[in-house]
Amino acid sequence: MNLSQLETLTTISKTMSFRKAGELLNLTQPAVSAQIKSLEDEFKTVLIDRNQPVTLTDSGQVFLEHAARILHIVDDLKQKLADLNQIPQGHIVLGTTTSIAIQILPRVLSYFQDQFPLIKTKILSMSSSQVMAHIENGAVDIGIGYLNEKNPNLVSSVLYYDTFELVVSPDHPLAAHKHGTVEMLREIPLIVLSPDTLGRKFADEVFRKYDIQPHIVMELSSSEEVKRMVELNLGAAIISKLSVSNELRRGTLQIVHIHELETAHPVGVMYRTGRYLNSAMQQFLSDLKGMPETQFIGSE
Repeated sequence: MNLSQLETLTTISKTMSFRKAGELLNLTQPAVSAQIKSLEDEFKTVLIDRNQPVTLTDSGQVFLEHAARILHIVDDLKQKLADLNQIPQGHIVLGTTTSIAIQILPRVLSYFQDQFPLIKTKILSMSSSQVMAHIENGAVDIGIGYLNEKNPNLVSSVLYYDTFELVVSPDHPLAAHKHGTVEMLREIPLIVLSPDTLGRKFADEVFRKYDIQPHIVMELSSSEEVKRMVELNLGAAIISKLSVSNELRRGTLQIVHIHELETAHPVGVMYRTGRYLNSAMQQFLSDLKGMPETQFIGSE
């Protein structure tokens, strides 16, 4: 059974003629007859009394009622699918780092959800490398994170650039220095991120390049945890500049600029190559890519 057969039966019931039904449906009379015969064979019943004028049998009347409901459901489905294209709606699972989720996403999502209230977003917090892995295995629809690692299985687009800085408490001995040297990293107690984060990988590259054996006193899984420990003056940290914007404004943290650390790192949006993008994802990606950089790095 197919929809064309149901439409043919419905048209015959209205015109009471195989010929007229064929004209309306742009089918030959033999094609109309073949469709009805196929239905009758499949359901093992006679649907149409072929005497003139053509009428439906009792079985045909019952079949017509169900056919009408099926066609109505299909029309409703077509309308809802059309609405999806015209009014973006659906669900998006976003994967991003803790610092981006706290510092960046509130500005982005507050605008987006005001404009498109039918789109619901779920945010999963993880490291940038985990974001990529979760996009590849389908657990995350769209990711926002650092793009330093190349991945041929992902489509990515740069949104803005971030740098890593040495941050200390105002009570730290280095707080009196606005600028420092990479040699300072040899002696000071450091609070570091876990090895799977880009911030830690970058710091380790700097340590290797300048043959530094860091004095690590604490290793934590998120930037938020690191910031709290640095505010307590338990050590210094190399951390994303954008992630400490609130603390810098409040004066609870200070930056000691070290030239060797100030490398620009692209932060962008990612999704799996070749995956189907529903209307919600298409709209979110379009809006995200269209936002000026100040939308991400501007003050709260």
